[in-house]
Amino acid sequence: MNDASLKTDEELRVHLHGETSKLPWAELEKHFARGVLFKVEKGLDILDVAIVMTRDDKDSLKKWLDDGKVAGVEMDDAKIWHETSANLWTVVVAPFILVQEIKQKLDS
Repeated sequence: MNDASLKTDEELRVHLHGETSKLPWAELEKHFARGVLFKVEKGLDILDVAIVMTRDDKDSLKKWLDDGKVAGVEMDDAKIWHETSANLWTVVVAPFILVQEIKQKLDS
């Protein structure tokens, strides 16, 4: 039994929230080169995805992958993030790293 199985989803969410950080793309490029980055689409909670991956819930993850809501980071993403010096939300679910574009606040 792993540590994740001993925690409730809420306890796991709190733990993973503490592991979430905002990182510049420059710090993530080496992980992209290793093929361990997964992009989480806006509108989907990155922590929900992290919990599903931690729990090894293959059915939920497969649905998101099939729907394109979670996908491996592609070269086009990497180019845009490099050119714009993007900062991304990240959370590690070893051996993978989930990334999500940061929502821009609209000026009112």
